[in-house]
Amino acid sequence: MHTLVFLSTRQVLQCQPAACQALPLLPRELFPLLFKVAFMDKKTVVLRELVHTWPFPLLSFQQLLQECAHCSRALLQERPSTESMQAVILGLTARLHTPEPGASTQPLCRKHALRVLDMTGLLDDGVEQDPGTMSMWDCTAAVARTCIAQQQGGAAEPGPAPVPVEVRVDLRVNRASYAFLREALRSSVGSPLRLCCRDLRAEDLPMRNTVALLQLLDAGCLRRVDLRFNNLGLRGLSVIIPHVARFQHLASLRLHYVHGDSRQPSVDGEDNFRYFLAQMGRFTCLRELSMGSSLLSGRLDQLLSTLQSPLESLELAFCALLPEDLRFLARSPHAAHLKKLDLSGNDLSGSQLAPFQGLLQASAATLLHLELTECQLADTQLLATLPILTRCASLRYLGLYGNPLSMAGLKELLRDSAVQAELRTVVHPFPVDCYEGLPWPPPASVLLEASINEEKFARVEAELHQLLLASGRAHVLWTTDIYGRLAADYFSL
Repeated sequence: MHTLVFLSTRQVLQCQPAACQALPLLPRELFPLLFKVAFMDKKTVVLRELVHTWPFPLLSFQQLLQECAHCSRALLQERPSTESMQAVILGLTARLHTPEPGASTQPLCRKHALRVLDMTGLLDDGVEQDPGTMSMWDCTAAVARTCIAQQQGGAAEPGPAPVPVEVRVDLRVNRASYAFLREALRSSVGSPLRLCCRDLRAEDLPMRNTVALLQLLDAGCLRRVDLRFNNLGLRGLSVIIPHVARFQHLASLRLHYVHGDSRQPSVDGEDNFRYFLAQMGRFTCLRELSMGSSLLSGRLDQLLSTLQSPLESLELAFCALLPEDLRFLARSPHAAHLKKLDLSGNDLSGSQLAPFQGLLQASAATLLHLELTECQLADTQLLATLPILTRCASLRYLGLYGNPLSMAGLKELLRDSAVQAELRTVVHPFPVDCYEGLPWPPPASVLLEASINEEKFARVEAELHQLLLASGRAHVLWTTDIYGRLAADYFSL
């Protein structure tokens, strides 16, 4: 239910010209709600003027567009409308083209109070978007164009230079957008509009281009570097890592496809790995490390021992981990601090099972998110692990997709997990009962590609739903849709 203040604000904004004239007379405490209502209802004229005359040093989407006491609608969880986003950018541009007020200006003038525009946190789930909405990457591109235009055009009116505004954004860069975003970052240096990257995600980008971008970023703003599909190898990583290590406030480092031959290591490869480890030791604030699809067999101790502080999120999907890697992690200081652990693609069914159980025991007090996709866990291994798994009292998410579990195993998991009051999502596999003629043990590729008996699976879903209802846990989502649920981001845990 909306509050009376919210309803009154919506009514005030019905006539946009009158609302704009009234803005200087309204209490500044109303501006946050005015912004949310104008953004929600696409009152673009008012929205532009609100940004232009914003009376606070900070305008943060994450603060203004969240669920609040006046309106339960969380706009951050929706695709923002293109109209509203464009209005914000136009208001920012207008602010930059308005001369700084002189000393004789009346103190009631509230223009130019804005110092930071934080546009981070917008929804970008990778799905096909509505033509009327704008992804955060499209938003970044629009801000980047504003940076370039500002530098090329300068202030539109004579007078003192406008007060600089720092615009915080998340950058997603690939080969197609590299030159454009590099130019935007260069243009923002010394410009009234200063582009500040919070999270950098570089996909399929040559090493030299990645280094060039890192050199342009503000060391005080960056919290995450995510390098994907770059196939750096140890040599490429040894070139890039010192440029990453200069970001002393970096909290999240995500590297993928880092390969070196651990069975027949070359001298150069070993030198590159040692150099990489030495640079990793420079991070003081790192809390999340992802090394997906990297060959780390027998080397996890070397990697994690270099870090100065315990990790809270560790992703080691498809890293060919050995039992000694899991045993080391269980004994390390990291285990007792882990909120998120991803061991997908590592075979936990044989000699790795006992070390994995030890790791689970060591992290049970803090673990919120556990991903075990394609780990070859059958009923026997799952049932042996349940007494430890159910001690993870704070667990919210459990991912078991791609494991050869039967309906009986899933029912046992559902019953035993009743003690986990915080559990909200279980992504489970299609039960092996629903396949025809499976080889045993079935490879993960078979479980992911083989067709299932839809009629059998419909009965399974109905039975699981009835069990949830009977135990009073209808709010817990049990699903096989691995793509329909966004993986929990470390910063949202």
